[in-house]
Amino acid sequence: MKPRQKRLAIVGGIAAAVAIAAALVLNAFQSNLVFFYSPSQVAAHEAPQARTFRIGGMVEKGSLKRLPDGISITFAVTDNAASVPVRFKGIVPALFREGSGVVADGRFEPGGQFVAETILAKHDERYMPPEIAGAMHKSESLKK
Repeated sequence: MKPRQKRLAIVGGIAAAVAIAAALVLNAFQSNLVFFYSPSQVAAHEAPQARTFRIGGMVEKGSLKRLPDGISITFAVTDNAASVPVRFKGIVPALFREGSGVVADGRFEPGGQFVAETILAKHDERYMPPEIAGAMHKSESLKK
């Protein structure tokens, strides 16, 4: 092999390695990406059925129920325009209650209920994630 061919082979090998590494990184990023949806978007079937995503809003008053096993709960997340039933098994945050803001990570099960893997509650009475505030404001303006 001539020196020029060796250099081209090395450059080609490096370019192939960089392309493979970039493809692996992008694939890992895509599989770990979690999108946020409001209850109105979920009701409009904009949320994925087979992927994990976040739903956020307020815990609907009167919807919180503790199941007989002692560690599972069901509740509804609302943005004042639509509600989505949620089931969660585990320990809930101390600030989780009816009428408070919540973000739940999970996915739909075949029966159509959202099963949360984690629940995040607001950390003080003035805080609301920007996504939830925007969804709540949008649903309020649609009501008028």
